Amino acid sequence: MALHSAPRLGVVVPSGNAAAEPEIGSLVSPEFNVHTSRFPVLPGKDLRGRLEKYNDLLPEVLANFGGLRLDATVVACTGSHYLLTPEGDRALCAELSERAGAPVRSAALAILDTARAVGAERLVLISPYEPWLTELSRAYWESAGLEVDRVVKIRAGARFSPYDVTTGELVAQVREAELPEDAVLLFTGTGMFTFDALAELGRDGAHTLLTSNLASAWWARDALGLPAEGADAHPLLRRLAERTGARSAAGSAVVASS
Repeated sequence: MALHSAPRLGVVVPSGNAAAEPEIGSLVSPEFNVHTSRFPVLPGKDLRGRLEKYNDLLPEVLANFGGLRLDATVVACTGSHYLLTPEGDRALCAELSERAGAPVRSAALAILDTARAVGAERLVLISPYEPWLTELSRAYWESAGLEVDRVVKIRAGARFSPYDVTTGELVAQVREAELPEDAVLLFTGTGMFTFDALAELGRDGAHTLLTSNLASAWWARDALGLPAEGADAHPLLRRLAERTGARSAAGSAVVASS
């Protein structure tokens, strides 16, 4: 597809997030062009204060795209949306979509969309967040009807910091948890680099591997009718598509036998 005619995906990210753009961009390439608007730096506010302010600033940050026509936009910051209920999140995104004239989805809602597509009812939460934000994340998923069986807390050295987690730390801490092979693992946080870790962990067994950025790309492609199992789709998307295909086949078998 020619660059000038490719669909345009807007991505809204926190100012210090280095992972969302390259990961989402890789996942939707070559079908999409990706355009970014960043939340402002907010000196003097702690993490919770920044996340609360992000929800207030979101209409303004989206308006920074100006006259650029976008076909879809994802808000690549899960933490601010965990402060909302799933219903409140849907209401906010519906309002923003109406203003923008194109669908706007939070990464948190995109995760819910993708979890339903793969038939997930239970999750193991892989979280690099501070404990209070991890619990807020758990409450969001459980309020949406997904049971969180276990939380694996990921540290970057001695700290909880999504931006600083290395591939080695992530892989080692997940493996140390000795999770069941049929578990659905949700790596939350759009600022944590996950691609290399998922490639390595994917060789360990049959886990379904979901991430904030993977789900955001899945939603964007689905919103514009681009299949995740296409020949040009990223291998991580194709792996997820295989999970949805297996679910459909299992459902058909149940119907046929009843």
